[in-house]
Amino acid sequence: MTTVQSLFGIALPIIQAPMAGVQGSALALAVSNAGGLGSLPCAMLSLEALREALSALRAGTTRPYNVNFFCHTPPAASAKREAAWRAALSPYYEAYGIDPSTIPAGPGRAPFSAEAAEVLEPFKPAVVSFHFGLPSPELLARVRGWGSKILASATTVDEARWLEARGVDAIIAQGVEAGGHRGIFLSEDLTTQVGTFALLPQVIKAVKVPVIAAGGIADARGVAAALALGAAGVQVGTAYLLCPEATTSAVHRAALKSDGARHTALTNVFTGRPARGIVNRIVAELGPISAATPAFPLAAAAVAPLRAKAEAQGSGEFSPLWSGQNATGCREIPAAELTRQLAAGLA
Repeated sequence: MTTVQSLFGIALPIIQAPMAGVQGSALALAVSNAGGLGSLPCAMLSLEALREALSALRAGTTRPYNVNFFCHTPPAASAKREAAWRAALSPYYEAYGIDPSTIPAGPGRAPFSAEAAEVLEPFKPAVVSFHFGLPSPELLARVRGWGSKILASATTVDEARWLEARGVDAIIAQGVEAGGHRGIFLSEDLTTQVGTFALLPQVIKAVKVPVIAAGGIADARGVAAALALGAAGVQVGTAYLLCPEATTSAVHRAALKSDGARHTALTNVFTGRPARGIVNRIVAELGPISAATPAFPLAAAAVAPLRAKAEAQGSGEFSPLWSGQNATGCREIPAAELTRQLAAGLA
């Protein structure tokens, strides 16, 4: 069986999940230098910020790393839907003294593009991963032409088969336990989403490429269990959120350490697309899934000033507190140490 170690040229079967908004290059460097595959989330980076982050990775390691991009189709703006969303938020605006007419609309997250590929090409990263499907065949061929391995997320067997048919080198089987955005892309039906240890063997059976387990894996026993089921490696995100190399905010760190971390939900109130986070006031009162949100990623702009005001007062009630269903692995230790602990006991 092909392992992620042989596929990506790494020492440990651990991939650090790319987590936009809570990390930069420092976390990716720490994991790659410890023998895992560090990942850089790129969907929220400008082209200049992307170039700077890639330069930092190149300067900080000679080991493989992964760069991650979204592949959504940018939606057409809808003034009617935007107005409905801001109306739903209006009581909160009033409470915080925010004038909604001063809030600019903005996408927040951009899909992989020819311009991003232009920035990426000189760096020729060992791995390029995609969420929400894949980019155009032309862009995919360009990435493959550099020698980069292609990795993408599937949340169902159908998505895994779709990805394999388009030539990916490995598939991340993202169980419903996983924190952050669901990789779902062939359907919007959340009833299709299943747990990691139910999804993993089904995907392994359905495809011939290596399959990586993601979702709810927080310690060495979870890693061993996934490998025992036939996974080629594991992707871990939530457990890294308390590491000093992560840029996780103070309110987010406090939430992860609280009893509230046991209650997460898939919610679209922060971006317009389902993502798992700790249930807070806005999730409980307007979601978890709201029909009022603009399409992804347009919902984010209207929530941003509420988040800023609340966080300035030490509150995370309007923040996307991304977390998987198992935050027990969160440790305030260096990411390199956590990476080694996750792989402890493996042959």
